[in-house]
Amino acid sequence: MIETVRPKYACRECEKTGTQNAIKQAAIPPSIIPKGIATPSLLSQIITGKFQYSLPLYRQETLFKQYGIELSRRTMSDWMKKCADALEPLYERLHQVLRKQSVIQADETTLNVIKEARSKCYMWVYCTGKDAPSKQNLIPNIVLYDYQPTRSGQCAIDFLQGYDGYLNVDGYQAYESTQATLAGCWAHARRKFIEAEKGMPKGKSGKATMAINHIKKLYAIETLAQQADNVEGAFKIRQEQAPEALANYKAWLEKSAQQVPPKSLLGKAIQYNLNQWDKLTVYLTDYHVNIDNNRAERAIKPFVIGRKNWLFSNTGNGARSSATLYSIIETAKANGLIPYDYLVRLFEELPRRKENDDVDDLLPWNIKLT
Repeated sequence: MIETVRPKYACRECEKTGTQNAIKQAAIPPSIIPKGIATPSLLSQIITGKFQYSLPLYRQETLFKQYGIELSRRTMSDWMKKCADALEPLYERLHQVLRKQSVIQADETTLNVIKEARSKCYMWVYCTGKDAPSKQNLIPNIVLYDYQPTRSGQCAIDFLQGYDGYLNVDGYQAYESTQATLAGCWAHARRKFIEAEKGMPKGKSGKATMAINHIKKLYAIETLAQQADNVEGAFKIRQEQAPEALANYKAWLEKSAQQVPPKSLLGKAIQYNLNQWDKLTVYLTDYHVNIDNNRAERAIKPFVIGRKNWLFSNTGNGARSSATLYSIIETAKANGLIPYDYLVRLFEELPRRKENDDVDDLLPWNIKLT
């Protein structure tokens, strides 16, 4: 238990003479939830329990009861909403930094929101940098989730706010509405052939396997490029070796398109690769553009795993709060921080700040936790 002592002071001499006597008391220590009983450590424990370790609030409620603590899931839910609101300035600053990067990756997944009229809502994810900190990575590692009730292109337009750099995405058409230069995903291109290969009779998957092997050559070049000493060397390897592999593959695709029924799984895979070709080859223009958007797919997995346990959000506001909290936790992880420690530090520091104070010193790559 933490006990806060707030002494009161008054002038005894003034009391004796009947002089007006103003009583003074020490100020209440700033708290992330004003007048609340929750400490930064408790709030961090509850938030990481749900959003890092996928432990729904009803299970946490049961755990607290085992120790004689009556803490309802409704109270915890209210606390998380208030914490998310307090973290909004940090989220917005990360949003600003994200939009200044030359390359962003994006993906989206479904979300069931009980009090929304739609049967499907969506959690979008936008990220930049690497999955984990690297001495050679000069790009900030940022993962931001954005709840939206639809999957329309307007969602990406609103979030990106005129961003005109490279956007690493799959073939979903909504991204066409943005001002970004779209870079295709070779993992999705390969996945189409893997699905076709699985759907074919044993021993009849020759063309699907050939396509997969062509794409493997592109990934082998990327593996070689990653072993270079610097970005310039890596880009040189990509530009010297990838064009020939791409030309051979495209020639194979165009020939195979004339031999395979277009409505078969294999035919659809071939057509997908041809339709996406201009986007799939954008990665040749800038080494910072990834060969696929697997970074975004991996970034959205923690949300997908959590969704299997807590199943739904009750309201849109709750889903937006979840997006903020997932963003802070996943960005902390990508920068090598322990989310629990990071949140405790934020909840101690943010109440001391004024509304428009700079929060750059609290960004994951700037903050000092020791």
